Amino acid sequence: MSYTRFAIYFVPPDGALADFGARWLGWDLVTGCAVDQPDLPGLDDISATPRKYGFHGTLKAPFRLAQGADPAKLAEAVETMAATCAPATCDGLQLSRIGRFLALTIKGDAAGVSRVAAACVQNLDGLRAPLSSEELARRRRSRLSGRQDELLTRWGYPYVMEEFRFHMTLTGRIAPDQVDHWQKVLAERMPVLPAPFVMDAIALVGERADGRFEMIQRYALTG
Repeated sequence: MSYTRFAIYFVPPDGALADFGARWLGWDLVTGCAVDQPDLPGLDDISATPRKYGFHGTLKAPFRLAQGADPAKLAEAVETMAATCAPATCDGLQLSRIGRFLALTIKGDAAGVSRVAAACVQNLDGLRAPLSSEELARRRRSRLSGRQDELLTRWGYPYVMEEFRFHMTLTGRIAPDQVDHWQKVLAERMPVLPAPFVMDAIALVGERADGRFEMIQRYALTG
């Protein structure tokens, strides 16, 4: 399988949370297959935007490979990085409202998770192709702060380092009068969330020709 872009995700291990996320979004990025969603009016619409990415937490945002790099070299670099990076633990996950979308976020001190994300961004950046002028312009339409623009220029994504906030997206933008409804629906259907939350592995994922992401390989953090 050839891929147009790659990314580093946290992908939950096999279990109730992973199963729930795949069903909720209608896409299982571990198997690379569509999944039947619950029969809930409107769910297909509110989950359409995050569906192609699968249920995950982004650690290094999607990027194209630099000239001279190839998937094998990237996989080797991810494996090496994972072997030198220690796992991270926090109090748990919680369902949160971020603007007009819903996601799982960190409960308690997120420093360990942020450390893992920073290592992914820094250690793998030599394999990332620079953003095109069109890509930069598109990102800058989001009204970035001065610091976010600096991070975009340096690392190819504005929400890294101190601007990073780990989240596992469950919806796209929801109409303001529907946010409370969907938050209640999710709270009622969601499995027991991990407490503590342990990030002891990262996943290399690829964007297929159809625009959907699938997992290529999971790597244990053993540093």
